[in-house]
Amino acid sequence: MSTKVSDHILERLREWGVDHVFGYPGDGINGLLAAWGRADNKPRFVQSRHEEMSAFEAVGYAKFSGRIGVCAATSGPGAIHLLNGLYDAKLDHVPVLAIVGQTHRTAMGGSYQQEVDLHTLYKDVASEFVETVTVPEQLPNVLDRAIRTAYARRCPTAIIIPGDVQELDYSAPTHEFKMVPSSLDRSAWTAVPSQESLERAAEILNSGEKPAILIGQGAAGARAEVERIAELLGAGVAKALLGKDALSDELPYVTGSIGLLGTRPSYELMRDCDTLLTIGSSFPYTQFLPEFGKARGVQIDIDPHMVGMRYPYEVNLVGDAKATLQRLIPMLDVERGGRKWYDTVCGNVSRWREVMERRAQQSADPINPEYVAHVLDPLLPDNAIVTSDSGSTANWYARHLTMRPGMRSSLSGTLATMGPGVPYAIGAKFAHPDRPAIALVGDGAMQMNGMAELITAAKYRDLWEDPRLIVAIWNNHDLNQVTWEMRAMEGAPSFLPSQQLPDVQYAAFARSLGLTGIRVEKPEDVEAAWRAGLQADGPAVLEFLTDPAVPPIPPHATWEQMEATAAAVLKGDADRASMVKQGFKAKVQEFLPGREK
Repeated sequence: MSTKVSDHILERLREWGVDHVFGYPGDGINGLLAAWGRADNKPRFVQSRHEEMSAFEAVGYAKFSGRIGVCAATSGPGAIHLLNGLYDAKLDHVPVLAIVGQTHRTAMGGSYQQEVDLHTLYKDVASEFVETVTVPEQLPNVLDRAIRTAYARRCPTAIIIPGDVQELDYSAPTHEFKMVPSSLDRSAWTAVPSQESLERAAEILNSGEKPAILIGQGAAGARAEVERIAELLGAGVAKALLGKDALSDELPYVTGSIGLLGTRPSYELMRDCDTLLTIGSSFPYTQFLPEFGKARGVQIDIDPHMVGMRYPYEVNLVGDAKATLQRLIPMLDVERGGRKWYDTVCGNVSRWREVMERRAQQSADPINPEYVAHVLDPLLPDNAIVTSDSGSTANWYARHLTMRPGMRSSLSGTLATMGPGVPYAIGAKFAHPDRPAIALVGDGAMQMNGMAELITAAKYRDLWEDPRLIVAIWNNHDLNQVTWEMRAMEGAPSFLPSQQLPDVQYAAFARSLGLTGIRVEKPEDVEAAWRAGLQADGPAVLEFLTDPAVPPIPPHATWEQMEATAAAVLKGDADRASMVKQGFKAKVQEFLPGREK
């Protein structure tokens, strides 16, 4: 039997080490689906409930495995549905390949059913590489370049394959004019900056008395070096959300997350420092960085297109974080002055932890959302993978969870889209079937798509060596992050027709699928629920009824700002009394003595 184009594509994916493809069937990829049948489902076709979830699962797989994530969809509507997940990959710099079908070549240009100009549609999201395969001889080059480019540029790429091309007999390119052969090898490489630029950077860092370090996901491969340079400089280390798992939160000088969802110590670190070293981060919110002219700056990033932004850095070191730091560290002055700045940073971190403990312990109606995350923190297994959805839940993830060595975590950092929490966790389970995964999700995201993906979790639960996949839902009947943004940014009360959500029985739905489902309505039951989920023999849904009036207070919020917000919403906010009470209780914890509760 002859080898079809579709057979060759799957064979080449296997040769690249691809073991999973996240997708949804449709007649635009019937040829590929038939090839999967002939290939004994290798690589494994993982069926989601929706193509957007397939893309998110591919992103989660790539984020937690370090390998390319691959997703597949039919022509027209299926290809369109992939876009949000692919944009998530693009903005978070994640290698993902999309394989999509197209109408037959004979019908193209004829306004045929499900015909969409996919090349134009994908030209932005897959701007580094998108190509349509029209003859077999374009393979394997097109596929190889798509994979190699995704890895090299840390981005999504796409190949479009018309349905009739999938069914053609495969013929390899020959040694002729206008044929393009290809090869598999992708050798490792490391970029390093010049010696002169390293020396200039060292001069800046040696001159500072109050150094600060900001790390992102690009620092994840340089943990030891980041620790070493922080200790040499006596610096505090703040983390962009995508870099939350790049360094242990147990280190006394790690101030935690930065930005609106960040911590007070990170805000103070940036406010008061005189030197800034940014490693592997493109954190966009300039207002949370040092005031211009107050601090000298050095940046390290592997992507020359991403340096020199966000802050007026004096030196931009283009190179791999680990290799660059290894060359930079010996140039630093180890005979530095006193450690007053270092002690101040560590003291701020210690006080903040006390503040968060007190905030979590505050009463609420019915459950304080901070308490839910706070209780989970010490229970997290050392090898846990944690995903967070967007929304107010991301605040509690950012501030209350202590990342320890060996743990992994992520969320949609730059697109900040709703919906990836559960599919990220599913992708993580396929990347690491021997590790527990925990998705932290608001009820808005759960209603948007998380409930459907519980079906996917139930479908594949038996494939995972460690079957634990916990989906924790903060059920507050409110699109809470936007509600608070309206209050704080617009001075407007909550608009119930857009913000109020129906109360859904998530735990009961989970039980209907044969999963563990626990609904928690009282704070005294929170810890027992977490323990039950961590001891379950399969996926578990923990539904916590939380108070929407507990505010995700930004780290820089002042009493005056809170009073202005309260004055605005008192004009008509449906939850105004609870909101003011909970906001006052949360903010006042910053001013209480450390030993008081």
